[in-house]
Amino acid sequence: MTYDIAVVGGGIVGLSFAMQATERFPRLRIVVLEKETAVARHQTGHNSGVIHSGVYYKAGSLKARLCVAGAREMVEFCSRHGIPHEVCGKLIVATSAEEAARLDDLLARGVANGLEGLRLLGREAMLEIERHVGGVRALLVPSTGITDYSAVTAKYAEIAVGRGAEVKTNAGAIGFDRSSDGTRATVVVQTRAGDFSTRYVVNCAGLYSDRVARMAGDDPGMMLVPFRGEYYDLAAARQSLVRGLIYPVPDPQYPFLGVHFTRRIQGNVDAGPNAVLAFRREGYRWRDFDLGEAMEVFMDTGFRAMARRHWKNGLSEFRRSLRKREFVRSCQRLVPEVRMEDMTPGGSGVRAQAVAADGTLVDDFRFVARGRFLHVLNVPSPAATASLPIGREILKMVPAEIAG
Repeated sequence: MTYDIAVVGGGIVGLSFAMQATERFPRLRIVVLEKETAVARHQTGHNSGVIHSGVYYKAGSLKARLCVAGAREMVEFCSRHGIPHEVCGKLIVATSAEEAARLDDLLARGVANGLEGLRLLGREAMLEIERHVGGVRALLVPSTGITDYSAVTAKYAEIAVGRGAEVKTNAGAIGFDRSSDGTRATVVVQTRAGDFSTRYVVNCAGLYSDRVARMAGDDPGMMLVPFRGEYYDLAAARQSLVRGLIYPVPDPQYPFLGVHFTRRIQGNVDAGPNAVLAFRREGYRWRDFDLGEAMEVFMDTGFRAMARRHWKNGLSEFRRSLRKREFVRSCQRLVPEVRMEDMTPGGSGVRAQAVAADGTLVDDFRFVARGRFLHVLNVPSPAATASLPIGREILKMVPAEIAG
């Protein structure tokens, strides 16, 4: 059988697209090819579970537009399908005069992005919301929430399969072959579970999306560099120190949000993540190492340019990873009462950070169409929050001859 669309990657973005494509075009034959034994095993299943508001992102960017819409839709989707979630709000906390001034810019950006209820708070007002918070000033973002994105992705898959899509696991893509039966062109996706013939391929391979693009013969124009984010768990007896979400004021030079406190939907509280270079694309631990993947990054001209520019920040992140005291000190800027003994090592995730050839950290979402392929090349956080509108955005780019 020849499918109409093959989706490479069974994360939250690929399955959002599959679910919405089956709703919009019920006659399409769609298959999702996932290399693991189940969906949502990597970036989707290792993130913080935060429903981001969109306050950070440049007005007019895809990130801003899709995140703000996606946050509303995610809350509605979770409510409709009984997925645990909570709109708990968060504080973005300034701990110095310089950071306090940057809160004004964040407020203006949030207003420009259409957020409601944003408020700048002085010290006393901050303490009414978070009794143990440090800092001198804060921005309240009431629309931020939390959920379980693995559960969300499982529901996307269930709905898509119920409408006729297929999800094939243990089906990692290893190559592509183009063919034609004389009337129409097709692509054969070669996988570890066999070959799948399709009229169109949507590459949602996450941490490997640039490599899949190259496998298809297309130059992605960027390298996906893996950055591991490590978390600590707050001891159960000390979880009362944090009611909701407490974030620092982000450094505008970087797309990372800094070490923060997150109350998870399961009720526990964790702190993190940092952002250290991983030596394997799926390198969740220090001992996870792949020489080929590490050398691929180190030999990339864009990575080397980025490293020359930001090596001091990189070293500080490594120190914070290797020295618990450094990590806890970062946490104490937000919650001064946190102690070393309150924190135990927790989980980790890996962010696929796109780096352009000139060393620029690619910030916005990026989709590239090439012939019979659509490559979803850069969808880091807040992709989970924005997964529903991202799925529709991808659907718009599928050629009419395929979708029609």
